[in-house]
Amino acid sequence: MPTKKKPQRDLPKIPKELLEQFGEGLMTAEAIEDASAAPGG
Repeated sequence: MPTKKKPQRDLPKIPKELLEQFGEGLMTAEAIEDASAAPGG
């Protein structure tokens, strides 16, 4: 009996500011702390 595949889990939305930092290729320790301390994360 075939089993149904589980639906793919929704990934958390990444804030635009964080994407911009990755785009610059720079993540300071302060930025990482801010991102990890963000609500919902």
